[in-house]
Amino acid sequence: MTVQVAPPPGAESGNRPPKAVAKAKKQQEAQARKEILAPVSGMLTVASLIVAVASICAVVPFLLIVQACRELLESPVDTDRVWWLFGAAVAVLLVRAFLQVVVLLWSHAVDAGYQLGLRRALAAKLTRVPLGWFGERSSGEVKTYLRDDVEALHYLVAHARLEFVGALVVPVVTLGYLFTVDWRLTLVLLLPLLAYVRLFGRIMDRDGRDRVAVYTRWEKRTSQAAIEFVDGIQVVRAFGQAGKAHREFQDSVDGLVQSAQRMKMPILRVQAASDIVVAPVFVMLVVVAGGLAGVGLGWVEPLDMLPFVLVGLGIGSSLLGLGYGSQALRAGGAAALRLHELQQTPELDQAPDTASATEGESGVVRFEDVKFGYRTDHDVLRGIDLELRPGTLTALVGPSGSGKSTLAKLLPRFYDVGAGRITIGGRDIREYGSEELYRTVGFVFQDVRLIRGSIRENLALARPDADDAALERAARAAQIHDRILALPRGYDSEIGVDATLSGGEAQRLSIARALLADTPVLVLDEATAFADPESEAAVQDALAALVAGRTVLVIAHRLHTITGVDRILVLENGTLVEQGSHADLVGAGGLYQRLWEINEAALGTLALVEDAR
Repeated sequence: MTVQVAPPPGAESGNRPPKAVAKAKKQQEAQARKEILAPVSGMLTVASLIVAVASICAVVPFLLIVQACRELLESPVDTDRVWWLFGAAVAVLLVRAFLQVVVLLWSHAVDAGYQLGLRRALAAKLTRVPLGWFGERSSGEVKTYLRDDVEALHYLVAHARLEFVGALVVPVVTLGYLFTVDWRLTLVLLLPLLAYVRLFGRIMDRDGRDRVAVYTRWEKRTSQAAIEFVDGIQVVRAFGQAGKAHREFQDSVDGLVQSAQRMKMPILRVQAASDIVVAPVFVMLVVVAGGLAGVGLGWVEPLDMLPFVLVGLGIGSSLLGLGYGSQALRAGGAAALRLHELQQTPELDQAPDTASATEGESGVVRFEDVKFGYRTDHDVLRGIDLELRPGTLTALVGPSGSGKSTLAKLLPRFYDVGAGRITIGGRDIREYGSEELYRTVGFVFQDVRLIRGSIRENLALARPDADDAALERAARAAQIHDRILALPRGYDSEIGVDATLSGGEAQRLSIARALLADTPVLVLDEATAFADPESEAAVQDALAALVAGRTVLVIAHRLHTITGVDRILVLENGTLVEQGSHADLVGAGGLYQRLWEINEAALGTLALVEDAR
């Protein structure tokens, strides 16, 4: 399977007119909402019917009161009928209150169950997407999917459809009744309603949706910047970059504030105007002005103005909820679109987690005519053929962008190959179940991921049944045991609470975790990249213990660290152009020799700087 990365929003629109793009986005969002809410659509339809009945019950009492007022103006007054009308109005109001309570409790219960089910489904989905998907996203973005976006659907599930039904039924029933009283005054009453619809359309226009999209991007960037600033503060301070990290965080916050102002200020101005045109006082003024004109022209009887004053004023209040919920509606629609895109993310084919005998020599890794691209129109790797044997250390080098990290991530199946295959012991890695594969292939990458928990829990991720002795052996071999004991609670110290590790220490902890996993195949991506000079030697010693007797592929950026490896593979533009020992490649006069000369020059410059200090 070739994993495709979706183009950025708008990239596919090309030279399409803005209106066509906006229409396509609106249709895409509507389809996403429909599919995301499909599990609760039937229940929401039933709830909408209940709301429709409750909305009719909200109008009927006013009609009964109007009729009671007419009876009071008759001579003689039928008091029994008047009391009956008032009693019926109260009874209908109680029925309406009961229906409102029932439907609100039910819709919120449906929403709670839906959010729980959706979060579980998304969590299960994330266990099946390629691991490379996580490498392309920060933990803040993943959190946004599972928490923020799911919470943003609350309005769509528990309120949006119900409020829309109420806002539609009340005016329709009211206007239908008023048309039977006097059609001319009804047309006058429609004027503020039409003005509101026009203004509400401006709130929901394309520019408004674009401003929400910009705000959402800044919100994600701020969340990511906050996490990176807090989690990486010890590293950036060690390298004197705290000011830069703070500026990046501050810039993201400033951008968020500005985007919030651009999003909300136009909405607030338009919403204020829309609130005025349907406010009871404004509607009453319009109705009274139209009624007085009609009475003066002899078109309307004075008594006929009574229903418009009592009943017509309630139309505006039924529409106000739409305006106040517009922002939540847009946010929910955008969240539904993102969650729908997540649900459409291609998954890795999962083989059953059952052990199977290997077809060839155990631990032998082969790349057979491997091709891979993040997009179908561009291959990052082409025609890769290589073999890694047990007990050997193979280094992968090449210029930036040559495909080193991509090739290394194919082995632990961060992505699936587009063509060809990768085998371990003669067996295609796509035939391995997830648990079996990660008992076979371990990896230590530059970007160390530690969970928020104790040191012990972080180590035990590799082998949950490991005892304290096994944890200590792995930590000693990784040169991190003494540092752990120096923490306030030793192995029970919690990351981020009473355990603050430097970049090199975190790297050694991840090496200890890999040692504990004891996988026969190992992938390393420049494991000393984030180590400070004092801990680099300790990391190298830990790596020496880790690679012993295993099939090891290591990505090297600093060539002086891999001069003693068994074999060096040189990548350029996604193809394997050279391979051999360090001595052979330096004398061959090819790409590796040029890279080595650059490396030596950089080391010489660094030495001069150190001497100058």
